[in-house]
Formats: sequence, C-alpha cells, structure tokens
Amino acid sequence: MLLLLLLPLPLLVLLLLLLLLQLLLLLQQLVLLLSLPLPLPLLLLLLLLLLLLLLLLLLLLLLLLLLLLLLLLLLLLLLQLLLLLLLLLLLLLLLLLLLLLLLLLLLLLLLQLLLLLLLQQQIKTYHERRTFGSKINSRNRDTLYKSQTRY
Repeated sequence: MLLLLLLPLPLLVLLLLLLLLQLLLLLQQLVLLLSLPLPLPLLLLLLLLLLLLLLLLLLLLLLLLLLLLLLLLLLLLLLQLLLLLLLLLLLLLLLLLLLLLLLLLLLLLLLQLLLLLLLQQQIKTYHERRTFGSKINSRNRDTLYKSQTRY
C-alpha cells in the first residue's frame, strides 16, 4: 500500500517543474505585453485569467498543506488500525493534487496562447500603421515632386 502511495510522486514533481517553467514563460510574455497598449476588454480578460490562475495556485498551496498534514498524521498513527484508511485518503489527495496541477498547467497554456494572440495583434496593427504612414509619405513626396517640376 505504501508503494502505491509513492507511485504518483515522480509525476507530481514533473508537473511542478512544468508549472514553474510555464510561469516563467508567462511572466516573460507579460513583461513584453506591458510595453504595448492593450484595449480595455482584452486587459480585463487577461486580468480575469490571472486572478483565476492565482486562485488555482492558492488552492494548490492549500492542498499541499493538507497533504503535509495528512502525512504527519500518518506518521503519528502508523501503528493504529486507521492506517489503511489514512493511506487511501492520502492517495486520493495525491491524485487530486495531480489533477489540480494538470488543470493549472492547462490554464497556463491557455493564458500563454492568449498573450501570444494579443502580441500578434499588436504587431499586426503596428505594422499596418507603419506601412500606411509610409504610403502617405510617398504620396506626399510624389505630389511635392510633381508640383516642383511643374514650375
């Protein structure tokens, strides 16, 4: 039974490392997006997703704290009959933690995709403004050249 309990631990560590990497990538994209002007609805959506992310992280921390508490309780009740029930509860908690980590990872991926789309839109509008401005400048140059050659 104890071996069954240790089974999801490597997966938990791997998921935590993936989450950390995703958070770092997300932070990098947020810093990049802060330099660009964003429309209000997209900014509100981004803020809502970040709040949801923080809520999930808080839930994850709470679950980890509960897991540590159950592990401590398991050590205290090691010689009693409730050991099997406690081990099953601990296993269930570990699986719930895995599920929560996967959900958090998916949310981070969704947020990262949204940030990439926002960045792509900002680059596209910047490029359109720049090319439109250069077309206007070339038209003004042509008009100025024609008016100068006429006299």
